[in-house]
Amino acid sequence: MNWESWFCLGTLITLLITLIRNRIPTDAAMVFALTVIVGVGAVTGSDNLPDATRAVAGFGNSGLISIAVLFVVVAGLVKTGAITIARQVIGTPDTVPKALLRLFAPVMGASAFLNNTPVVAMFMPVIDDLCKRTSLSPSRLYLPMCYAATFGGVCTLVGTSTNLIVSGMLQSEGIELQMFDLAYTGIPCAIAGALFLIFFSEKLLPDRSAAVNTDEDPRQYTVEMLVLPDGPLLGKSVQAAGLRHLQNLYLVEIVRDGQQIAAVSSRQRLQANDRLVFVGVIDGVAELKQIRGLASSADDTRELDVDITKRRLIEAVVSNRCPLVGSSIRDGLFRTTYNAAIVAIARGDKRIPGKIGDVKLLAGDTLLLDTDEDFAKRQRNSSHFHLVSSVENSAPIRHDRAWIAIAILLVMVIVVASRILDLLAAGLIAACLMVASGCCSLGQARDSVDWSLLVVIASALGIAQAITMSGFSVTVAGSLIALAGENPWLVLLAVYVVTSLFTETITNVAAAALVFPIAVSAAESLGVSVMPFAICVCVAASAGFATPFAYQTNLMVYGPGGYRFTDYFRIGIPLSLIFMVITLTLTPWIWPF
Repeated sequence: MNWESWFCLGTLITLLITLIRNRIPTDAAMVFALTVIVGVGAVTGSDNLPDATRAVAGFGNSGLISIAVLFVVVAGLVKTGAITIARQVIGTPDTVPKALLRLFAPVMGASAFLNNTPVVAMFMPVIDDLCKRTSLSPSRLYLPMCYAATFGGVCTLVGTSTNLIVSGMLQSEGIELQMFDLAYTGIPCAIAGALFLIFFSEKLLPDRSAAVNTDEDPRQYTVEMLVLPDGPLLGKSVQAAGLRHLQNLYLVEIVRDGQQIAAVSSRQRLQANDRLVFVGVIDGVAELKQIRGLASSADDTRELDVDITKRRLIEAVVSNRCPLVGSSIRDGLFRTTYNAAIVAIARGDKRIPGKIGDVKLLAGDTLLLDTDEDFAKRQRNSSHFHLVSSVENSAPIRHDRAWIAIAILLVMVIVVASRILDLLAAGLIAACLMVASGCCSLGQARDSVDWSLLVVIASALGIAQAITMSGFSVTVAGSLIALAGENPWLVLLAVYVVTSLFTETITNVAAAALVFPIAVSAAESLGVSVMPFAICVCVAASAGFATPFAYQTNLMVYGPGGYRFTDYFRIGIPLSLIFMVITLTLTPWIWPF
């Protein structure tokens, strides 16, 4: 090997150790490694491009930009509540296998066309709600749900970021992956993985509670919600509406036609204009306002002079200098004075009876306000309130635009699948339509993009370029061929195993970007098609099941599921072997050497 190859090898080993030890953020480690490679001139070639230009070319990769715009498409689905349909599909199964059977269909279906990360984030509260309604253990559902998102992701071109990255790199080889090319191996892998989890996950995963209890909060808010006459909850029982075991909230009573219904039964059916009284903590109140078919019972919220896209929940503590102390909320004209509506009140750990409008404010009361996003800035230095702060993720869900968001997604998928437009063009149009139609605001679209992930991907592409241009990939490919005796099946196995090991120890995106040039070199040296090698890189880089670090979604459920490192080994290694056997068996048959 030349000195550039040795330097790339040393940089890769250092990068692997750094990422495994997890001392610095992944994006920082990747950028630093790329900077070092560029700094010593290891990215060389015959195209007369400066080293730095060639190294940062990954930031303009079409696959990378496609990932960015898909985040915006997902934001439109999330902000309109289009994914909440899944709660109705799942229902209330009473065993782990039944729960997984109902979970897998929506999770795998969504992740086939959306990035895995937002899909897992959207289904985590669904699982939490399911566990509280059925007394199932979260540790037996979170990780299988996370894996199911990966199963769906390997079935389509847009399912995971690794597929898009490999697709973008394949284009430089004159080959273009289509939307459903990966389905030939992905669907058999997904079915086998799902069956394995349904039958064996309950035995392999422990019955363990979450590492952190998020329910503990000394402030107990009292909040009233109104059942809308034309909403989807009308006529449903409390249980069927999903209101019996809400996260961090408890339904204490229903007020119907002036009569109180205490000790609410789960079989109690909801009627139009029922006032539902809940007690709970702030996160629960924020979640409650996002349920379709419920609205704040306070008339003030409907009369606010605030654009719905700019509304937020704000938490504020009443000071003893507030002029409304001692007055009821209605008589004090709180909405008129502050252009804010009180949706919930906390007074220590006590429940405040009666309508919110009739409550007399006391110094020290904590108010949850529905108002505009600039309220906190205006009142931060006011003597009327203490500790004014915005509540995260409290923007209202625009349920009326859910069908628009779903329609945009479906049209995007159809257009790409029928080859009318490529993914980048269709994704850009879909992202613009999400913003233009009001499914998400421009700020929400900007915030939805995981910029650190994009930096990791672009840096990995730059390092992959260095591996190719330095000759390191050709050297490694030659070694693999020598070990395999120039048997393409054995070389394919070696490429899969190396990609899988990289995925489990660093990141899926880095694994795909780093191994792909080695796979291409191996195929060229053998004089065979690069397609089976590319497919194996896609699957192996996505099928990271054996460690929490293999995929960021694996890490997302680590704390909520109360998992330990060995839990991933116990269930992840058999899954990885299943995927490997199926992929290595089918790929050369579907895409011959």
